[in-house]
Amino acid sequence: MKNIVFIEPRSPDYHVFSRYRLPRLGCLILGAILERQGYFVKVFVEDIAPIDFKSVFEADLVAISTITSTAPRAYALASQIKKSGIPVILGGPHVTFLPEEALEYADYVFRGEAENSILPFVQAMESGEGFEDVPGLSFKEGNIIYQNQPGHSCQELDTLPFPDLSLIRKPIGTIRPVMTSRGCPYNCSFCTVTRMFGRGYRFRSKENVLRELRGIDRKKKIFFYDDNFAANRERTKELLEMMIAEKITPRWTAQVRADVTRDRELMDLFRKANCFYAYVGIESVNQSSLTAYNKKITVEQIEESIALFHSHGIRVHGMFVLGSDEDTVDTVKQTVRFAKKNELDTVQFMILTPLPGSKQYDELKAERRILTKDWGLYDALHVVHEPKRITPLELQVETIKALGKFYSTGQILKSISKLDMIGVFLRTYSRNLQRKWVTKNIFYNEVVKQMKTGAEDRVNLTWNKTREEIAGLVQRFKDQAPVSLSKIGSESKERSM
Repeated sequence: MKNIVFIEPRSPDYHVFSRYRLPRLGCLILGAILERQGYFVKVFVEDIAPIDFKSVFEADLVAISTITSTAPRAYALASQIKKSGIPVILGGPHVTFLPEEALEYADYVFRGEAENSILPFVQAMESGEGFEDVPGLSFKEGNIIYQNQPGHSCQELDTLPFPDLSLIRKPIGTIRPVMTSRGCPYNCSFCTVTRMFGRGYRFRSKENVLRELRGIDRKKKIFFYDDNFAANRERTKELLEMMIAEKITPRWTAQVRADVTRDRELMDLFRKANCFYAYVGIESVNQSSLTAYNKKITVEQIEESIALFHSHGIRVHGMFVLGSDEDTVDTVKQTVRFAKKNELDTVQFMILTPLPGSKQYDELKAERRILTKDWGLYDALHVVHEPKRITPLELQVETIKALGKFYSTGQILKSISKLDMIGVFLRTYSRNLQRKWVTKNIFYNEVVKQMKTGAEDRVNLTWNKTREEIAGLVQRFKDQAPVSLSKIGSESKERSM
């Protein structure tokens, strides 16, 4: 077993990161582990470049990593490759929680973290025995499914190799992903991180992180992939102080909670270490929804946080989750007003998506409020569940309208008036993505498909719109569309010259 191929399937639709095609790190770390042992490894990330199927069908083993929204593509690839006689293993968050489903398409499944399992598995493949000893492995013999004991998560993250981006053999742009920790103690109801990586935080040493940063071109930007970069504030301060002392301060961004700004010393270090953007998990401007999400923060504290980021010269990308059982149509409209009032630089208005493995999924499944298991729609842009205080159609329509209002011509012109060309670019780009999504989806036709999946028999599902009525809504949306983005782009270019 010499040639091993990893595949990360493409996203099913446009999303806010479509321009910045960054790989997840699992395949790149596993590939680096195998490289150390002398195996020849290739990694294909479909969002970056097409798969070279010649290499795939010459491989001795193919491993495919999938999240929920990419599962249909992962399953299609696995089935095709498996038919050719090449063994296929699936891994990632989605199949961790649904291994029986995944084994309908692949030979093997890794559940959870695979760094301690990949070598024992490859060695079992080579010898033809010992599969029962591979931690976290699920496999099928005849009609019997075997679920090995869960593997132990890697406690010493410093023992892992740095993700080997060269395995992709394609340029990935100007941003480099770096992860410094795993896990999260907050356990938000819609999130799978705690069940995938645990509620306790595990950290790489600061020295280990700096060694990785030293090897990255200083002209590149850094995206710290941690679920919460400032989970341990003292440790984050020490890391930033070391970066500043060594003058390793490329422009960087990270995901954080809004309450990180309570530590003013940390905010000063963010700025000095060259943080230029903060991805803030705001989730909701409805206090009842924040409580339901287990966020443990108030709307007033979130407003203060945004203002403090801006006062330190750091842009804010606000991430919202719409469609909790406490949300109404007015909640969505209030969210847009909040985002504009607090001058968020960019936003994601994501629809609550009950991902397998989350508390939300378990609850909605038990209540029979999940409308479809077409996993390709589980991208936070499509409604896949039945909320209590807003209909599925209203949630779909109002969310897309909210994006249109935030990334409106007026907001773009406002950025132009401030000579904020970065803001003009980001808003124009995001507006363009939103319009592409609308055009591709006709934006409600997917909703029609979802609502028909077992929905007609349930009481109180106020879904009575016909396809003709939906088409009329789409046309009215298009009729009200502002001037073209190309025109706005040319105007902003002329004013900046």
